[in-house]
Amino acid sequence: MQSYTIGQAARLLGVSPDTARRWADAGRVATHRDDAGRRLIDGRDLAAFSVEVGQGAYADDDEPYTSARNAFPGIVTAVKLGDVAAQVEIQAGPHRLVSLLTREAVEELGLEVGMQATARVKSTSVHIDRT
Repeated sequence: MQSYTIGQAARLLGVSPDTARRWADAGRVATHRDDAGRRLIDGRDLAAFSVEVGQGAYADDDEPYTSARNAFPGIVTAVKLGDVAAQVEIQAGPHRLVSLLTREAVEELGLEVGMQATARVKSTSVHIDRT
């Protein structure tokens, strides 16, 4: 059976190696040592654990509940308010995301340049979560 290092498991799970290591330390996924002393996770255990992670079993408590899967945490770089509509730009790493939403939504979220926010992309819509 194939086994995975903590780093390989982290890449497959879409998390940092530190997060994967913390999960292993906490006993959320079983590990064993190879002859070189590296910690490994059996493929079957990793597959089962990845399903749990994908279902949100180990999501951070600070994460908002949402059905949108593609999250881009970043910083608000521009807010343009119109009478009814608004445009919000977020720089998320190398990605610039622009969302058109109501002025009321921007005001309710208190969005302003320099604050952290998360753009969530679902289909052709960009949803903004204040973080």
